Amino acid sequence: MRYPQWLATGALLAGLLVSSTSLAQDPAAPDPTQDKLMITAGFLNGHPDLRFRLLALEKYKAGKRADALRFFQYASQYADKPSQAMVAEMLWNGDGTTQDRALAYAWMDLAAERGYGGFLELRERYWNQLAPEERERALNEGEAIYARYGDAAAQPRIATVLRRERRAATGSRTGFTGNLRIIVPGPAGPQEIDGSKFYDERYWDPERYQAWHDSVWKKPRIASVDVGDVQQLQKDAKDSRIPEVKPLQDVPEPDAGNEMPTLQDGPVKP
Repeated sequence: MRYPQWLATGALLAGLLVSSTSLAQDPAAPDPTQDKLMITAGFLNGHPDLRFRLLALEKYKAGKRADALRFFQYASQYADKPSQAMVAEMLWNGDGTTQDRALAYAWMDLAAERGYGGFLELRERYWNQLAPEERERALNEGEAIYARYGDAAAQPRIATVLRRERRAATGSRTGFTGNLRIIVPGPAGPQEIDGSKFYDERYWDPERYQAWHDSVWKKPRIASVDVGDVQQLQKDAKDSRIPEVKPLQDVPEPDAGNEMPTLQDGPVKP
């Protein structure tokens, strides 16, 4: 069944915004991006996936779609699956870029790599709407996308940044925070953050950090929007159609200068 694709974009954007809220409501998994003191203290410097995703959302809200696409791609380089899904949606709709449905499929296949239900469903909807020649090009060009942005390349990349930034701040090879206190200057005077809060293992240990992300996105969030009948995925639907490739590790880190998100709240419209 064909469906208004902009509804899926709106649902995905809503998911990007409310995922933080849902985490914040769970005391066992607080969301540091909802804590402006944590952000002011430099949390996003060690989490480029979140930094670039938030920048992309701000650019999207401001109508700067080409910039938003660029920042979603930056976040994608650090294994951020929702950002990869947004790249797919923007390519599918020609939003901020030339429409390219074959490339859009490759990006959504990538976003569904970990079996997140909402992205799997969107991937299958894409596939069902592609012409045979588009399918062939999607699989061919998807290899280069997986080589750079697939988990085999991107997860070691974000793990390296997490470990590097934690060591740089704590001065310890193991990242032990001890009695570390972080002083955050502000207009009302300096404030302190307990190092055990800032350096919670969930946000700095690569495996636990991945589990934290999985807890947000593993359940279908996109299918809840009325974009047509929910499809029954086959047992092997989690498997990518794109052939496995050798990961590309040596790629330059994205350069966004000192730009940081302002974390202003507000609706996002597709």
